[in-house]
Amino acid sequence: MGIGWNFDNSYARLSDTFYASVGLNPVRNPKIVMFNGKLAEELGLNPQELQSEEGVQILAGNKAPEGSFPMAQAYAGHQFGHFTMLGDGRAILYGEQMTPKKERFDIQLKGSGRTPFSRGGDGRAALGPMLREFIISEAMHGLGIPTTRSLAVVSTGEEVMRETPLPGAILTRVASSHIRVGTFQYTAGWGSYEDLQTLASYTLVRHFSHIPPSDHQHLRLLQEVVHKQAELIAKWQLVGFIHGVMNTDNMAISGETIDYGPCAFMDTYHPDTVFSSIDTHGRYAYGNQPKIGLWNLARFAESLIPLLDEDEEKAIELAQGEISHYMGIFEDHWLSGMREKLGLFNEEDEDQELAEELLELMKNNRADYTNTFRSLTINKLEESPLYGKGEFNQWLEKWQARRERQSQSVEESTDLMKKSNPSVIPRNHRVEEALKAAEKHGDYSLVENLLKVLQNPYEYSSEQEEYCKLPGPSNVPYRTFCGT
Repeated sequence: MGIGWNFDNSYARLSDTFYASVGLNPVRNPKIVMFNGKLAEELGLNPQELQSEEGVQILAGNKAPEGSFPMAQAYAGHQFGHFTMLGDGRAILYGEQMTPKKERFDIQLKGSGRTPFSRGGDGRAALGPMLREFIISEAMHGLGIPTTRSLAVVSTGEEVMRETPLPGAILTRVASSHIRVGTFQYTAGWGSYEDLQTLASYTLVRHFSHIPPSDHQHLRLLQEVVHKQAELIAKWQLVGFIHGVMNTDNMAISGETIDYGPCAFMDTYHPDTVFSSIDTHGRYAYGNQPKIGLWNLARFAESLIPLLDEDEEKAIELAQGEISHYMGIFEDHWLSGMREKLGLFNEEDEDQELAEELLELMKNNRADYTNTFRSLTINKLEESPLYGKGEFNQWLEKWQARRERQSQSVEESTDLMKKSNPSVIPRNHRVEEALKAAEKHGDYSLVENLLKVLQNPYEYSSEQEEYCKLPGPSNVPYRTFCGT
């Protein structure tokens, strides 16, 4: 029967301007520690065969699968505002798996060793960050947010040296593609005009095939990417997700969330929330994510200028026109999502004020973001620190009056809220607890239990209640790390 690989490597058929073909970097003693059987089946792969000795060797980067074309992709990026040449410094793209539904997905190994783009790094990854990406990316999928997926984590049997020796691991990442804003920046900066045309045409065919070839197709490409990013970041905001490192090389043209480094979910609501240890000035704080999305899209638009019009001034004007729509699109998606979180089916002018008042109450009373909406959904307001506060009581009256002005019943409103407010998220203390058990003791049961709960975050089951609990008090602020 075989594993079921079915590669069609369209990116490899482009000029090698866009990538470097690479050899493999074998590891000593690979072992699968996390495996996503359901995703394997969706990809048209045989889960049992993929977990065989041959499958382990492939997932570890010891043996290339039949039909693959191992490569490291070239790209650049603004990292915390500073532009630099980058590329896959610790990842190998095997190729593009064609699924039984004729869908195309990149199969990439993250932490697979040095490439021509490693810039002095060892190209490896530690177990903890790879498990974190597995947990958070699958949680995002459960939440209905576009994301790359995680097929497997393989421990390598080798240590990686960071501040201390850490167990090594390789993640198999599945993505609609790994074309980034930084891919276009690299091509605009280091490639030819023809290379830029090639990349844009390829991206249109791969991700926006509904756009017909025309003189305006590159403007339509910009328009589509603006819409996708505005919608994606609105979804992040609505669930309290903080990406942590929104560099332009971490923004996928497909509109998927990509590169889970120092990511985390917000507990206590505050727009200034930052978890990343390297984000010392809060550039990528929760409240800044929409503006950073706009900044990144402006860099994407700059890379497209030569394709938009022969007259540079006109091209810039066209680009600015599309970029100017971003914030309005974001706000529309955010407000629509907030209405759903509050159980509102129709639109009224005061809805934004109603939502913002609740957020301000959360901030002033240090209320948990997810659990505040959960308590509203299941009518257990006594669980919230807002309970009994005069200003909150006034807000409740206003919200209840607003719900009564729509034709849908309270029961229908509650059903809408349950579909829009997750009962569980990957709580930071739960994630850290699971990672510690795996890293220190080789115990993956906590990771597996957490993943099981996060598969259906809108279920509101009794099994989820334990995972809704907040962490105990701590004098040490929670910090996440890039894991490189």
